[in-house]
Amino acid sequence: MRRQLCWMLLVCSSLMPMVGCILPAYSAIPQRRAEQLIYTSENLRALVQEWERFWFLDQPDHMTPFRVHGGVI
Repeated sequence: MRRQLCWMLLVCSSLMPMVGCILPAYSAIPQRRAEQLIYTSENLRALVQEWERFWFLDQPDHMTPFRVHGGVI
């Protein structure tokens, strides 16, 4: 019994990466799927901007030849 259970577990674990998600991530309608992909990519782009803002990477460089404020106005 234990041997059969081990074999079944081995077979299931080897087949698991080949099986997709039960629920699709995006719609099957091409227009709606394009909208969803655009929204997803915009959210990822906003995430990068938020990350730079969090670590203050969006501030101007202090080595610029002209004077800039560089802070929150």
